[in-house]
Amino acid sequence: MRQVDTPRTPAADGPVATAPVDRPPVLVTGATGRVGRCVIDLLTDAGVPVRALVRRSESAATLPATVEVVTGDLTVPASLDAALHAVSTVFLVWTAPPQTAAAVVDRLAARAQRVVYLSAPHRTPHPFFQQPNPMAALHAEVERLITGTGLGLTVVRPGMFASNALLWWAAAIRADSPVRWPYGAAETAPVDDRDVAAVVARTLTEEGHVGGDHVLTGPESLSQAEQVGIIGDVLGRPIAFEELSPDEFRRGTPEAVRPAVDMLLNAWNAALGQPAYLTPSVADILGTPPRTFRQWVADHAAAFTADPHPTN
Repeated sequence: MRQVDTPRTPAADGPVATAPVDRPPVLVTGATGRVGRCVIDLLTDAGVPVRALVRRSESAATLPATVEVVTGDLTVPASLDAALHAVSTVFLVWTAPPQTAAAVVDRLAARAQRVVYLSAPHRTPHPFFQQPNPMAALHAEVERLITGTGLGLTVVRPGMFASNALLWWAAAIRADSPVRWPYGAAETAPVDDRDVAAVVARTLTEEGHVGGDHVLTGPESLSQAEQVGIIGDVLGRPIAFEELSPDEFRRGTPEAVRPAVDMLLNAWNAALGQPAYLTPSVADILGTPPRTFRQWVADHAAAFTADPHPTN
């Protein structure tokens, strides 16, 4: 994994101190996603011009007023031309089937000079990341295509996101029910979305990151049951964890998400009995340690207690 120089500005969420007035915009794809949205906030706070690519203009209603919004779709490569006009740097989040990847990358190469790609740790020598995974294969192919064009490439590879806890466990916790989940002993190193976004923002706006390949993790290895316990500690009440068998868990999930479920089950099973893979990349790039899972929970505690769909 490539090491980088200590950044000029030490604040974890500050990509640059200032931005030249005549700087071309940074194109951000996945602009309304959990990482892309945070990247946009960091860039605009630093005065960096941002162009956001969205599939539907109405989805950009909450973006900062200074952001230029352009509609386009990765499944329709020709629709990206307006977004790529006068752009030199692109943050690419692949959110489409693989069929148009080559055509999209060709368009990037014709108009941009540098790409920061949000990938996955599929090259990481840890069993958790080495299980058969169609998304990993897609990421590897997009990386291969970008490398083949000669574009300057920086790859950012977050591990398990801390925010998955909201998707997986918040509903049960809000209902004061046990968290029923498989592989409670499997350990991961949850990384805060904000740390991922801060690394992306740095690599988009600072020199010296071309060729970087950064696996991002949180600072500690925690079992899934321990993560649920931490949520309970922060909320001030115990949360029961009930172990499900893989088959029980699989039967309780919709058919449409079974491939993703099988991928996770295989990864958790492979991780049993060993600590999660940890890297110093967040601290190396930002100059500050990554946020702990406990910090993430404390900052999002309301999401585990409040009704996400209030009637009034």
